[in-house]
Amino acid sequence: MEHHTGLEVSLKGNSICVVDRDGKTITRGACPSDPEGVAGWFRNRSRVPRRIVHASGNLPIWLQRGMTRLGLPATCIDVRKAHRNLSARLNNSDAADADGLA
Repeated sequence: MEHHTGLEVSLKGNSICVVDRDGKTITRGACPSDPEGVAGWFRNRSRVPRRIVHASGNLPIWLQRGMTRLGLPATCIDVRKAHRNLSARLNNSDAADADGLA
């Protein structure tokens, strides 16, 4: 089964949302804001994401490079486009943003 993941990155930690190909939420969670933390989160749940999407910024650039080095299929999207789409949602939280990115 294909899984797509939205990753909302912050210094405190990452919010994660995993959805199936129909957009149905499979699981949500949080992990440390480092590449090994993200990889460990997936490893602990025996999940292999088809794609991990996160918005650009200072911390995500470092995270993107680290996730790619670890073999994770990470994609960085423009923060302005992400903000435009996510700001239209009623519930604005890190978890809700991760849902929207997934």
